[in-house]
Amino acid sequence: MMDPYDRYELMVNGTVVQTPIVLASMAGVVDAEYARARREHAGMVCIGGYSIDETTLAASRLLVEAGRDEFLTDDPIAEIQAQAEMLSESGLVVAVNMRGSTPESFAAVARTIGPDIVYEIDAHCRQAPMIAAGCGEALLHDTGRLEETVRALKAEQVTVSVKIRAGVADDDRVLARRLWQAGADILHIDLMDFGHTKLRQMRNACPLVLIANNSITSFSVVKDMLAHGADMVSLARHADPATLASLDEKLAAYADETGWYNAPKQLCRGGDIRSLTFCCMPVKNCPLIPTLEHLDISRNEFISVKLDGVKNTLLEGGENTCFGSLAWCCKSSTPCMFRNMALKEVGLSLPDYMRYKRRLSEKLMKRVFEGDAFYAKE
Repeated sequence: MMDPYDRYELMVNGTVVQTPIVLASMAGVVDAEYARARREHAGMVCIGGYSIDETTLAASRLLVEAGRDEFLTDDPIAEIQAQAEMLSESGLVVAVNMRGSTPESFAAVARTIGPDIVYEIDAHCRQAPMIAAGCGEALLHDTGRLEETVRALKAEQVTVSVKIRAGVADDDRVLARRLWQAGADILHIDLMDFGHTKLRQMRNACPLVLIANNSITSFSVVKDMLAHGADMVSLARHADPATLASLDEKLAAYADETGWYNAPKQLCRGGDIRSLTFCCMPVKNCPLIPTLEHLDISRNEFISVKLDGVKNTLLEGGENTCFGSLAWCCKSSTPCMFRNMALKEVGLSLPDYMRYKRRLSEKLMKRVFEGDAFYAKE
């Protein structure tokens, strides 16, 4: 059986993710017991949401009176710590989804519990009492305070996730960019009815780990999310053991077969900018040229970055391919006898070829996102 890291090459908070399936938070539902019952087919869990100060606890009490489930406790920090400890040997990456009324409320939790878990800011809840308390979706209309909250958590040297609802902020691309610059590590996106369009926009705007959420019910939907920029997908109400087992099995088989479980579509077929790794030399009129112009990368620099990126690797060869190097070859799903002949010559399988392409993509993304000038528009 393939090692999970070899299969997905995915780590969060210093922990290897066993499978890119996340158990999303549901207030009053997702705790350690819930997660342990599903841990065999999940890689990460977001316990909570937990209200962490008196203002948000008062809002939670109003929600309970209205008939909703909530986690209510006199000492939320102690409760979160106890839940995290119950999951410490679970093999899951553990995150806690929190609703707080001030940046210091979040920092206080991280200061007490420490860096072993991920801290997720709930900028997602749209219940009126929570919005009135200044948290949840209210933070998407006060992004300065949301950024301040990210910075307060990062000051405690912990991994930070932000759970958002797409289409609420003025511009999700700007939001993703600013959260990354503030220090966030993960963006957990409820895509609502936008599907992969919004996901692709945010993938093109930041290098954060992206978790796609909403209506993840079938493997075809999972593949669509992964192909448009998601690193992981999360399930809430559909996270029954049978669904999780099916998705986990199909994801593993797909990863083993392809070599790059969330490989993007090619740029000319609507792929996000990770797909620059599959582009040929910039010599013809195609989507690559305007993309490079937008990214302020000259054609000569693009050529240099790609060739330097494969130097001393098996992708450096391929003199009989269209442009004399496997650096310029397309995605493995596209038939090409010249590419396949070159791979045979250097002893590379198609899955291994895609693993090399993934590493080249990472080098290209490092160039795209270096400095502060870049801003990906659609």
